[in-house]
This record gives sequence, C-alpha cells and structure tokens, in this order.
Amino acid sequence: MKKIITAAVMLLTGNTIYAQHQEVNEKPATWNSKNEVVTDSTSLLHAFKAGKFNGSFRYFLLATDNVTGLTDYYANAVGGGLRYETAKFYGFQFALSGYYIFNIGSSDLGVPDSATGQYNRYEIGLFDIQDPYNKKDINRLEELYLKYNYKNSSLSFGRQLLNTPFINLQDGRMRPSEVEGAYFEINEIKKTKIEGGWLYGFSPRSTTKWFRGASSIGVYSSGVNTDGTKSQYANNLTSNGVFMLGIHNEAIKNFKLHAWDVFIENILNTAMLQADWQLPLKKESSIFSSAQVIRQDAIKYGGNKNQSKTYVDKEAKAMAFGVRAGWKNKKIETSINYNRITADGRYLMPREWGRDPFFTFLPRERNEGFGDVNAIMAKVNYNFDKVRIKTSLAGGYYNLPDVKNYALNKYGLPSYTQINADVRYSFAGVLKGLEAQILVAGKINDGNIYNNDKYVINKVDMVNYNFVLNYNF
Repeated sequence: MKKIITAAVMLLTGNTIYAQHQEVNEKPATWNSKNEVVTDSTSLLHAFKAGKFNGSFRYFLLATDNVTGLTDYYANAVGGGLRYETAKFYGFQFALSGYYIFNIGSSDLGVPDSATGQYNRYEIGLFDIQDPYNKKDINRLEELYLKYNYKNSSLSFGRQLLNTPFINLQDGRMRPSEVEGAYFEINEIKKTKIEGGWLYGFSPRSTTKWFRGASSIGVYSSGVNTDGTKSQYANNLTSNGVFMLGIHNEAIKNFKLHAWDVFIENILNTAMLQADWQLPLKKESSIFSSAQVIRQDAIKYGGNKNQSKTYVDKEAKAMAFGVRAGWKNKKIETSINYNRITADGRYLMPREWGRDPFFTFLPRERNEGFGDVNAIMAKVNYNFDKVRIKTSLAGGYYNLPDVKNYALNKYGLPSYTQINADVRYSFAGVLKGLEAQILVAGKINDGNIYNNDKYVINKVDMVNYNFVLNYNF
C-alpha cells in the first residue's frame, strides 16, 4: 500500500515539478492577436497540469482519565497526506489521495485493564484498531475516483468521502471513514437537491484496510445480542451493499425539508424526515428550529438466518424523534436539543460508517445501539472573531435503559451526564493554515452499574482530553 501511494504521489508531483522547471518548450507556443499565449484547455495534458494539490498535517494527543483503580490511557499521533485533483476534461475529473500516521508515544494499547478485562476504547482509534502494535506502517490509499460533472450536477465512481446523516466522515481521530461506490448529486431542479448512490466498500475510521459492505460491519466492538449473548455478526453477514437516496427542498422561504432512505440490502432499512426552519431577525440574528423522525425496519433475517449471528433481529423495528430550537447571530449560537428513541427496539446503524444524526449528539459518545432513550442537551457557541478563537460549551443528560436490559442496551452503557468544552484557535501570518483545538469531555454515571467496573471504564466517571494541531495547505 505504501509503495502504491508513494509511487502515485511521486508521479504526480514529478510531473508538476518538471513542468515548472522545463527550460525549453519542445512545442512552440500559440499566440493570439493580443500577443497572449493561447493555452489548449481541451487537452488531457492541460487537465493534469492545471490540477490542484492540497495536503494536511495533524498532531493529536488523546488521553483518558478513569476512576482510581482503573487503567488510564494516553497516545500521541502525527500524520500527513496529499491530495491531487485534475481540472475538468470534457466534464471529467480524477482525484487521488493518501495518508500516513505514526504512533510517537502511547500506553500499551494491546493490554486489557487488569481489573475488568476491558480494552482501550478511545486512544487506539488514532491508529489501527485491528493491530494495536502497528506504530509505523499505518497508511491508506484514500480517495481514488473518477467524477463526471454536468452543469451543477455530478456523478462520482470509486473511493471517496461522503458526509450524510447516516454515512459520514466522523472525523474525530486522525483520519475519517471512507466509502467506495457510485454517488450522484442532481442540482438542476430549482431549490431542490437530489443525491444518492450505491456503496459496496468501506474503510472505517481507525483502520488501514478496505472492506466489502457487509464485512465492514463488526470491525468495531459489536456489543451483545438482544438475549445478552455476545454478538457474532462480524464476518457473518450477507449483503450486496448500501443504496441511499436523499432529497432536499427549499421551495418555502426560510424552510428546508430533508428526506433520506438508507437501504442496507438484506439487513436493514432506515428512513428519515427532517424539517429545518429559520426566521431572520434584526441585527443579523435569527431564531431556528428543527424536527426529525427516523424509522427503522429489519429486512428478512437482518443479515443472517442464524439469529445469534445477525445484525438486527428478524422483524425488529425502531423509532426515533428529535426537536431543537435556538437563536444565533455572527458571534453566538445557543440551542436546546431533545431526542427520543422509543422502546420499540434498538436504533442501529454500523458505527464503522458514521456517527449519530441526533440533535443531542456530543463528541466521545453515541446513542446508537439503544432503545427507550430520553436525551436532552444544551449548547452555546461563541466566536471571538478579533482574536480568531471559537468556543463551545455543551451539557447533556442521557437516560438509557438498565445495563442488563440487553434487548434495549447493546453496549452496556449506563445513563450518564456529559459535559464538553471545545476551544479552537486559528493562526495568522506566517502560520496561516494552522489551527489548534482543545476538547475536554467528561461523563458522569447516572445509572446502576451493579458494582461491576466493566460498565464504568472508558464509559462513565471519566474525563477525555484532546489536543489537536491541524495544518492545511
């Protein structure tokens, strides 16, 4: 993999350097009547020469402070990558990107906690969760796609980045999750956008490999079945991929309507309807609100006829509702958010593919895998524009089923209160392009843990510290 990335980058950068330093042009330039050089913008060569490079470097310090008697963890990661995309050639574009990561100092992430037998949860996500002792050979060929552009619409095929409510980047570690398949966007209908496609491959965040659709489900921790036995769906599911469709409409002033359907063939169907409303006020401020409903239904046997090895039980269903309201201007944004997952069943979506679409989502925890949930969260964002600082303070209460209610609690997480503080600073001058972030996330237990610390470690009564430096060019 590393050889492929290195060769591709050298080939592309080599062509660019050669073009910039070539002293003799073998083909004489063509001049127009104004004594200007005429460039042949219709050639494939021009599309490659006029392409654009961009890249990034990241340093990430992640540490978790658990209660006394349980293991604390830390990790330092550095990485960088390059991306190249050609200019348009009769509507076509080609893109290629790769990334590398190094572990430059961490706890032993392959040894379980001696008191509970539980493994590290957060820090390993900076590297390769499938090989805790891989510290140097952590690289991935990421984007590799061909795109066709028609007017304001496009069709992409290959490995690419997607950001949708259910399948998204979840970029909270070193690298995001990636997908492979065909994806389109149609923007030719006034005030309407239609998007969707067929995805057959995934490279989840914190991995270096690419997996076929069904094989990617279970790469992360799989929790327990509804009867309390250990889930065994990893490498035991059958599916032809994921079919997605999203429709967005803004025909009504100050009102947006979003409809989504995610069909995981042979496993699960998820449908969502969301409405967003915003009313402008004086002094460039506005009030806003949203409402969301999600419905899930198992397809056939949920991925495997053997229900001990299936992802979702046969005939299972789940419902979720959410509302939010807030006020904002150029400097400040405040909101109150509520989500409810009914007791009909667990809300399920492969964690390998993205984070929750719920309004109450806070970084470092999820409500996927649970039913009968009541969550409320308040957030305040404030920007100090003159000094290029952005801040965010959020707090939420998440009432979950009892940890032994396996039918509605997949991961053994007790009810909790979470508080997040986030500060970001953008550098200027000679360091323009560099951004620093500090995120501190604390979770307090509010449920019965039955004197068993396996329900505590890396879950509640803990503080998670994050310091990140990003440089984009």
